[in-house]
Amino acid sequence: MRMTDNFLEELCKKGNIRVTSQRKIIASVLLKAKEHLDVEEIHKRAKAIDSNVSIATVYRTMKLFEDNAIVTAHNFSEDRTYYEIVSKEHHDHLINIENGEIIEFHNKQIEELQKRIAEKHGYKLIGHKLELYCIPKSTNHN
Repeated sequence: MRMTDNFLEELCKKGNIRVTSQRKIIASVLLKAKEHLDVEEIHKRAKAIDSNVSIATVYRTMKLFEDNAIVTAHNFSEDRTYYEIVSKEHHDHLINIENGEIIEFHNKQIEELQKRIAEKHGYKLIGHKLELYCIPKSTNHN
């Protein structure tokens, strides 16, 4: 479920974040994205809307959004952090290490298995993060 611009503005108000025109543009880029974006891609898309949006503004805004639970940061690779709007619906990630494609998925059986593993060891599962790193089947790797 994607958030609306108004919902994002409400989150900013609750977090005492001033809603500036550049933050609105950055939020709009995130809301329209169908994929996970890194700072450079967010900047590129924001700059296409307003040429005054600097890379420093994007970095500061993403940190502010992350600190206020508006976005989630993912380090799927060693050199980049990817962002997505916080979702109420839990999902996991399948990451193609050859081309960087990220697929979101939810699997009821995996969720149940994780709960059972925690319970078997005397714990109650309160959250988890699952990232599966993969390569296409057609790729020849030893």
